[in-house]
Amino acid sequence: MTVAPPIPPTSADQTIVFFDGVCGLCNSTVQFLLTRDRAGQLLFAPLQGETAATRVPLDDRETLNTLVVATPQGMLRQSDAVVHLLRQLPGWWPCCGVLIRIIPRFLRDAGYRFVSRNRYRWFGQHETCRLPTPEERHRFLP
Repeated sequence: MTVAPPIPPTSADQTIVFFDGVCGLCNSTVQFLLTRDRAGQLLFAPLQGETAATRVPLDDRETLNTLVVATPQGMLRQSDAVVHLLRQLPGWWPCCGVLIRIIPRFLRDAGYRFVSRNRYRWFGQHETCRLPTPEERHRFLP
């Protein structure tokens, strides 16, 4: 019998991005965020993993239809999660987040749900979750 490693504690000011680990679009999004988040503010965990099992509501884990972002202020989903992540990045990305936020939430979320419903068809689905490189490993939670 093997014992799973403990889930590393996170500091109160860190943001955890919970994503569908087998989704091609989601994995590309994680790579996009890793490349741009040079300050290391963001941590990542698959919705299928141990960390999500203890921190994400069951409905979000079972449907796998939304990006879930855990912040010190609470959980964000759908377009609110995207806006929050854009605002955490350097450069002009926060401006994109502000511009997207101007759009009423019901329209933003409708667009988000449309992409979410079609993401496997458009971007593919992987058999397994993405494995982080040795340099990225400390940013991923089980």
